[in-house]
Amino acid sequence: MSSYIEPKVLKGFRDFLPDAEIVRRSLTENIENTFRSFGFVPIDTPAIEYTEILLGKGGGETEKQIYRFKDNGERDIALRFDLTVPFARFTAMHKTELTFPFKRYHIGKVWRGENTQRGRYREFTQCDFDIIGSDSLSADFEIILLIYTTMKNLGVDVTIHVNHRGLFNRFLSHIGQSEKSVEILRAVDKLGKIGEDETLKSITELTGEENAKKILEFISAKGGFSQTLERLTELSGGSCPEAQRLTSLRQCMAEAIGCDKSDPFVLNPSITRGLDYYTGVVFETFLNELPDIGSICSGGRYDNLAGLYSKSKESISGVGTSIGLDRMIAALEALNKLPAAQSCLVAIACVNIEDSGKYQALAQKLRQAEIPCEVFTEDCDEKQIVKQFILAEKKGMRYVLIPGENPSSSPVTLRDLSARQNIELSIDEAINKLKNILR
Repeated sequence: MSSYIEPKVLKGFRDFLPDAEIVRRSLTENIENTFRSFGFVPIDTPAIEYTEILLGKGGGETEKQIYRFKDNGERDIALRFDLTVPFARFTAMHKTELTFPFKRYHIGKVWRGENTQRGRYREFTQCDFDIIGSDSLSADFEIILLIYTTMKNLGVDVTIHVNHRGLFNRFLSHIGQSEKSVEILRAVDKLGKIGEDETLKSITELTGEENAKKILEFISAKGGFSQTLERLTELSGGSCPEAQRLTSLRQCMAEAIGCDKSDPFVLNPSITRGLDYYTGVVFETFLNELPDIGSICSGGRYDNLAGLYSKSKESISGVGTSIGLDRMIAALEALNKLPAAQSCLVAIACVNIEDSGKYQALAQKLRQAEIPCEVFTEDCDEKQIVKQFILAEKKGMRYVLIPGENPSSSPVTLRDLSARQNIELSIDEAINKLKNILR
């Protein structure tokens, strides 16, 4: 019997080589720093939850996509399909330990057994940020502003499409179709994927042809923000709090970033978000230079979600969104805007393996000066030093520092790999030169 096991990974899952993972970590750090600059704090939750927790308000489509199984104790469990539902469970369990309004972010992997495509996999990373414990306009707007700021810090321009589930529900009630709102919302949410004709067909099966045409008219309303909102308000039966909130959000965006009121903030009545737990403002974010890749950041208000996991059924208002890191990376790669995969600027050559401790002591001086460096571990004589130059170049380094006879005090040789030049310096001079280069 052969002992060979073919190395392979499941479809929709991936390994990440160092260059790719360095880029992912760099982007994650950029995103995380932006979250923290707004006062958001990190949390974490288990990758596996009880299935009843995850399906509490997920909807029919979710049940088809989750990775669900029995553990050794015959418990019905599943891998989390997003970070929002676990956050609702987290909030209910730790309510007395949190200070509200609570602003959190959570960056982690999630799993969905869906069809793979560009930037979409079955194991992928989400970057979530939420404000829970507030139903104010300010909370809605801060999430939207954080989306805008995060994307700016990643070097991309976006348009944020916004709508209000409450306004759409008010419209459905106005035409007598409120009891079918969940099914209609899911059908509308697929408009961008299946097109207007197929969407009309799906809605007609739910509501009849006349009502389906009214719904399509509502979600197809076009024009500037004010013009579109006036039309939606009229179709929904007149002035209402939901329309006023959208007006106020638009005004906040104009005041905060000093741009024209209709850009980069667009009212799009076809944005509904398919998950059941959204109740208020919803939004999706599109790259101006690459709109065809789809939304790279989506979310909204979910006023009742945490109450599912509380005996008192107490409602805790929340609003949040999620950046799909993998789709974001695919987009940045297509736009040639990915950061360089740079780990270390300099390597310390190993001339005599007996001096490994002294080389590491020298490296510690560089690291204390905030200069990342790697110490090579295989020695070579002076004639073979070129092998270490080649190794450093393959690793994307720019310099090799060649220690002197006494690595702790003797002058060193700094090799500029791109210029193919050597320069002899004291250790302190070498450190200052490398610090200036890093600046």
